[in-house]
Amino acid sequence: MNQRFGSVIFFLFLAAAAVFVWTTSASLPPVVASHFAASGIADGFMSRPAYRLVLLLLVVGIPLLVAFGPLPLIGKRGMSLNIPHRQYWLAPERREQTLGVLRRHGLWFGASVALFVAYVHWLVVLANRLQPPQLSMSALLWGMGVFFAALAAWLFVLYSRFRNRT
Repeated sequence: MNQRFGSVIFFLFLAAAAVFVWTTSASLPPVVASHFAASGIADGFMSRPAYRLVLLLLVVGIPLLVAFGPLPLIGKRGMSLNIPHRQYWLAPERREQTLGVLRRHGLWFGASVALFVAYVHWLVVLANRLQPPQLSMSALLWGMGVFFAALAAWLFVLYSRFRNRT
């Protein structure tokens, strides 16, 4: 997958996540239970427009930071990277390919963060359908488990890519 195509897919994914948050927020009550104690009981509230704005910023902003924030730090030469066999992977004949791999991995991770934020938003929507509002802690923990398992797999794949010099 080339870099431009991956970026287009990433931005389409973010747009879909934003549309999901926008449309599902319409079903929320005027005052949204937006924060929950460890027991799942609501202990923080905000207006629906404020909640919608915050969630849109989270579902789009955090993935953008994750995907594109490190790029200026990497720089054109990539010498600030901490990867196994850095000198080998950043040799002039492999540098662009290496940086491309890292950019694509950033897009994947950013998309997974957007998916997780959208999932948590959906749990908040479901919690607000109950009276009193209550977040399903088992569903939240399950989602966190899936997210962290995906993160571990992502890190394993990324590390494996640079572990060997082949």
